[in-house]
Amino acid sequence: MSGEAILIIDDEKEIRDLIGIYLTNEGYQVLKAGDGIEGLKYLEENTIHLVVLDIMMPHLDGIQACMKIRESRNVPIIMLSAKSQDMDKIMGLTTGADDYVTKPFQPLELVARIKSQLRRYLRLNQTDGYSQLNNINQMDAITIDDLSINVTTHKVLVEGSEIKLTPREFAILELLARNPDVVFSSEKIYEQVWNEPFYESENTVMVHIRNLREKLENNPRKPRYIKTVWGVGYKFEQ
Repeated sequence: MSGEAILIIDDEKEIRDLIGIYLTNEGYQVLKAGDGIEGLKYLEENTIHLVVLDIMMPHLDGIQACMKIRESRNVPIIMLSAKSQDMDKIMGLTTGADDYVTKPFQPLELVARIKSQLRRYLRLNQTDGYSQLNNINQMDAITIDDLSINVTTHKVLVEGSEIKLTPREFAILELLARNPDVVFSSEKIYEQVWNEPFYESENTVMVHIRNLREKLENNPRKPRYIKTVWGVGYKFEQ
């Protein structure tokens, strides 16, 4: 029994109940909200480890709710939507979602994605007594020029200012920064970070890279850190 708390925000009771049954069977704590406003209230009152968030909802839709969540929290967010167009997916990822699942979906696939997100989130946010005494393993601290990445505390500094990243953005940055000057294709990045086979996921990686540049770079059009190697992929330049 893992015990992590997962918040399901969806205006369709049948969807909430279906996902809830599968997650409860896996040992997770499940909270359910019927719209974005109710979901944000649950987040304020409870410790939540992951959010499953529908896009199309009354009162406060998923895009707006995602933006509000990202103002103060870096918990993984998996968006659900009946829409399958690339622009809808890009919009969801741009506002801070870590993954996107199109309805109708296979519940077991959604559970697998939730487990993958939680593993990475919990690892990135895990601390122990040793590291809290500032005896941080050198591999947990990556410094290149004026960029500092602390894997233990999940903190990123650029020129001394803290940059807030989603778990997925942090994972991509860590992968590239640990392997400076190594070119990673979109397929390789996806398989390393998402821990699942690459399948029509070019836009997913592209959007996350774009989000990283917007947060890290003074001029995202002329990035200093994450460079595009045209026709091949991306690399972190020292």
